[in-house]
Amino acid sequence: MKQRSKRYSFTLVAVVMAMALCLLSGCLGAPAGNTAQSENVTYMSKAHSSMEELTETLDAFNEAVARQDIVTMRTQAENANRVIDAFTAIEAPEVLADVRQDYVDGCVALQGALSDYVALYGDITSATPEHPFDYSTYDGRVQAIQKAYDEGIQMLQSGDQRAIDLENE
Repeated sequence: MKQRSKRYSFTLVAVVMAMALCLLSGCLGAPAGNTAQSENVTYMSKAHSSMEELTETLDAFNEAVARQDIVTMRTQAENANRVIDAFTAIEAPEVLADVRQDYVDGCVALQGALSDYVALYGDITSATPEHPFDYSTYDGRVQAIQKAYDEGIQMLQSGDQRAIDLENE
């Protein structure tokens, strides 16, 4: 049951980020000839493409969770890490620096939560009678994963708010 709720949580993150990036790119649309605004749109376009790719990767991760396929979960988590790493490498124009930082911080927190989820699931599935999983640690680990996830969402929301504030200036 907890796997399913976490599975949907990771999909929600990708959707929220994609929507926020679409909103921001629309807010910072470039009139012809305005280089600064053109750079804003270029950054947001790259960021949006990254989030679309991340959404696809997280969908594949979710499918692996549903199948309880730890090998594919690990592969998709690595794919998500590559997408997040590429996203965090995208430089933003000065006006979007704080928005970018909030999104990067959110992605890094989510990256950690995803990694920890895979590790927890791997520990459970690799347990043997001789080396059983220590269920006394389960709740604490799930809480830590949820905390990292929640912090990531809060950072993404902070980026969204910054984008809205930029639009209203």
